[in-house]
Amino acid sequence: MIDRPADYQKAIDFHGHCCPGLTIGYLAAKAALAHLNVTRAQDEELVAIVESDGCGIDAVQALLGCTLGKGNLIFKDLGKQAYTIGSRQTGKAVRIVVTGQVVPLSPEQEVIKSAVYSGHATTLQRDAWQQIQEQRTTYLLSTPSEHLFKIEDIELKLPPEAQIFNSVICAYCDEKVMEARARLKNGKIACLACTEEYNRGW
Repeated sequence: MIDRPADYQKAIDFHGHCCPGLTIGYLAAKAALAHLNVTRAQDEELVAIVESDGCGIDAVQALLGCTLGKGNLIFKDLGKQAYTIGSRQTGKAVRIVVTGQVVPLSPEQEVIKSAVYSGHATTLQRDAWQQIQEQRTTYLLSTPSEHLFKIEDIELKLPPEAQIFNSVICAYCDEKVMEARARLKNGKIACLACTEEYNRGW
């Protein structure tokens, strides 16, 4: 394993382990910072739009300072390894998309992977998978960004900064709910969990 940069180790510490998915997010975040010529967001200077909920998102949070709590991490469940990063300070944005299968597995490695993810792997298979993951991670870290990603400038209308809303009490569960997320049910304030969706079966 090659030496780990300090910011990469920070992402690993945040995520809990080292894996190819986290590494891809790390490299995408690094590419975004370099492309936009910006630094990590202390507040909401950067906005990240991510299109899957995979491991790489933790690297985006650690390196870019874009988090759910600050309101500058937006999750769109599109199932893509794609990262759109915009800067409020410059008005510029970049979209970074993983191209192809960046670290393909051999048929033998696929068998090991299946055994591990099914929970039926032997100790030997688990050790082998750990070694495979380390090799894949090393490969990713040594590969130029342009060989891993499609990187393009885009026009992006940045969302407004996060707002703080008043809380109201749900009349049905007696719990506080953000006013902007409350509904009326039979003339009473209701949270979304206590509100039945009306869709007529469509």
